[in-house]
Amino acid sequence: MDWDVIVVGAGAAGLMAAIHAAERGRRTLLLEKGRKPGVKILMSGGTRCNITHDCDARGIVAAFGANGRFLHGPLAAFSPADAVAFFEAEGVATKVEETGKVFPVSDRAVDVLDALLRRLHRSGATLALAEPVTALEAIDDAFHITTVHRKLASNTVILTTGGRSYPGCGTTGDGYTWAAAFGHTILAQSPALVPLKLDAPWVGEMKGVTLHVGLRVLDGGRVLAARSGSMLFAHFGLTGPAPLEVSRAVSRHPQPRSLSLEIDFIPTESDATLDEFLRIETAAAGKQLLATVLSRKLTRRLCDQLLVLCQLDPTRTAAALAKADRQKLAAAMKRLRVPLAGTLGFEKAEVTAGGVSVDEVNSRTMESKLKKGLHLAGEVLDLDGWIGGYNFQSAWSTGWLAGRSV
Repeated sequence: MDWDVIVVGAGAAGLMAAIHAAERGRRTLLLEKGRKPGVKILMSGGTRCNITHDCDARGIVAAFGANGRFLHGPLAAFSPADAVAFFEAEGVATKVEETGKVFPVSDRAVDVLDALLRRLHRSGATLALAEPVTALEAIDDAFHITTVHRKLASNTVILTTGGRSYPGCGTTGDGYTWAAAFGHTILAQSPALVPLKLDAPWVGEMKGVTLHVGLRVLDGGRVLAARSGSMLFAHFGLTGPAPLEVSRAVSRHPQPRSLSLEIDFIPTESDATLDEFLRIETAAAGKQLLATVLSRKLTRRLCDQLLVLCQLDPTRTAAALAKADRQKLAAAMKRLRVPLAGTLGFEKAEVTAGGVSVDEVNSRTMESKLKKGLHLAGEVLDLDGWIGGYNFQSAWSTGWLAGRSV
């Protein structure tokens, strides 16, 4: 055989898998279709790279919902603490932010990628760039890989081709076809952690406004998803942690335009507390503008817009605010419903929901249960977690375990 191990895809999981396999003495080739490795690493976290989350294995598992239990094995092999230790050993000092997100102190994703590439070089693995795989098949007991440049053979292949998110980085779902050819179930994919599009022209006028909110995706009276966190108004709709974390429910719905988004602009206050504030403050405000009173709770631009949405004159004074109008305002501040128009799709999605069924992969080795010698790791699997470094931890852990098992 030309190689003991061939890893296909030089993203987070692929780099980690190749490093560990080579450090164990395996002749390892890492194939990457793009001209550069780890492009999504460079883009992540606003080019800061959220390496992991400051929690134990149980915290990571919880972030992935029902499929999270699959990660017990990978996390036992390579935990969040191991990830931090790995990068710090390579000279990347880390910090924990208030949200629990772990970033390099430098706030530079390039430092994370450089550390991986240094370790890869020392491991003895060979990295081949701009070499897309055009075919992967099994003949007898060997895997035969055809690339645009050559034909290769190996007893072991690790598929770390990613999902379909950010296809400009080369993650176009190639691995699904190859896994399916070996009998694997490929679950339908949808964009996850992706900005939301809203069908409300006024939203674009709020562009640049950031708030801490509570969000609920509603299908009639049924709640499909709910999350609290930071939200940023954009010209197309909403982005930021809270919108991204409820986006999966929108992208997976067959008719996203039938859904609505309920926004709680003051999630830390009850309806009764807010109503009491409005009653007392408007009565005491005299000739002050009503919008000025509301701006003690929310940014003025949004207050002006809420008055318009409540069909109240933005130039009216606070005095003598009728009970019905007060209740209308309180409802808009706590439960404003906005029609959804969908998401920005895979082009802007941070991760992919769906992919290779984890039921068909051994969580203790990352080896396929259907094809001996085939291992899978990273986003090609049906694993998508919350925003906050969870998905990178899944990639590091599954990649490391795959490299340890070959």
